Amino acid sequence: MSDKRKTITILIPAYNEEEVLDKLYQRLDALGKEITDYHLEFLFVNDGSRDRTLEMIKEYRAKDSRVSFVSLSRNFGKEIGMIAGLDHADGDAVVIIDADLQDPPELIPQMIKHWEDGYDDVYARRSSRAGETWLKKVTSKLYYRMLQRSTRIPIQPDTGDFRLLDKRCVTALRQIRESQRNAKGMFSWIGFKKKEIVYTRDPRAAGQTKWSYPKLINLAIDGLTSFTTAPLRLASIMGVVISIFAFVYIVITVARAVLYGPDVAGYPSLMSVMLFLGGVQLLSLGIIGEYIARIFNETKQRPLYFVDEYDAEKPVKHR
Repeated sequence: MSDKRKTITILIPAYNEEEVLDKLYQRLDALGKEITDYHLEFLFVNDGSRDRTLEMIKEYRAKDSRVSFVSLSRNFGKEIGMIAGLDHADGDAVVIIDADLQDPPELIPQMIKHWEDGYDDVYARRSSRAGETWLKKVTSKLYYRMLQRSTRIPIQPDTGDFRLLDKRCVTALRQIRESQRNAKGMFSWIGFKKKEIVYTRDPRAAGQTKWSYPKLINLAIDGLTSFTTAPLRLASIMGVVISIFAFVYIVITVARAVLYGPDVAGYPSLMSVMLFLGGVQLLSLGIIGEYIARIFNETKQRPLYFVDEYDAEKPVKHR
């Protein structure tokens, strides 16, 4: 008798997570015993780990047929790791969850319930961010606020990658082959019927975060440049405003020279104006350069990733 249960693929990107994998697998196994009306697949994406992450995943695979894995040829980053997992996920729905257990797997049954009620994207919004510094919390809040105000796409604040996606959302995301990726913006961009659930985010169960501040800044810049042209428009507005002030200053300077004669004084103010204008020009060129760099990267049309190992019988995908 064939198994007619729906399949839920739980997608776990992993990079050097050997310290937490056993705890994660235990909780996923307990979840599998709780959810009996669905067939669960635990799809790990090994993103070029240098520790025992891949070896441990293979051990789980050897004893548990629910476990499968995709091992990338090197570390491509979490954003690429997620799309690699989505490319290889065949479930009726996909749940994306981090390996560090900051997002509790025990919320997945609630996500499934909302999915069965007709929602395509059930995302988890953090009510608190345990284990994170005040600086990271403040900068994250400011970033989401700035992104919301600079784009017409409704961006969900305090929301990460922890969510359940219906198969048609996964199909839509597979069509977006940008090399400079920001999944949080893409989840919003594709639309579909969304449902929010609120939870308290736990600190990491073990190990260290892989997100340094330079990486977070780079991700934030990718988000801004991928989903809005507001920085370019801001540079244009700054140019217009400064040009107006410069014209007014020129008129005042000429008028003073005509009425009172040439004024030799004013070297400090002149240098200040020149340095300010030079700074604005460099800032504008930098903003334009960010967009040009992204155009350059996209025109190369390189594959997003290469697969080193894949345990299933389906053909390996290099995309």
